[in-house]
Amino acid sequence: MALGGEGPNQENDLSNIPRFLAYAAAFENAYKDDQWSALEEFFSPDAVYEIGLPLLGSERCEGRDAILSWFPDVLDRFDRKFESRELKPLEGPREEGSEVWLRGAATYRSPGLPDFVLVLKETARFEGDRIVHLEDRYTSEMEAETRLYLKEYSEKLGLELNAE
Repeated sequence: MALGGEGPNQENDLSNIPRFLAYAAAFENAYKDDQWSALEEFFSPDAVYEIGLPLLGSERCEGRDAILSWFPDVLDRFDRKFESRELKPLEGPREEGSEVWLRGAATYRSPGLPDFVLVLKETARFEGDRIVHLEDRYTSEMEAETRLYLKEYSEKLGLELNAE
């Protein structure tokens, strides 16, 4: 994906942006077909994932196997409880050194409930072509909105999260 322009945040021959976008596409394919082993090639064996939203049930996964187990677990407990999920990039991807970040929104919809829009910044740090550190960050306002939504609607959705 060519972002245009020049400078340190733009794609070049050594950029990790194409690898990040390939990971994102593979993630969405795995979300559809539940074949999470397809993501193995994107993570180093000792990768770390900082989840950033403890109410989802965990704050950190250590190791590729733990990360690849976490994805379907949290998706089954959260994302798939909604009828639909629509992703939208808001800013990026941008590259800073060995990191690529993207700010985006996921809109979750279910009949009879208000839409829930979750905004986050995801950062992947690479060593070679492997992600060694993945981090999702949410603003304190987003965390509060999430907590309120879950307090109000988690029972209707059948969600079992740490929404205390």
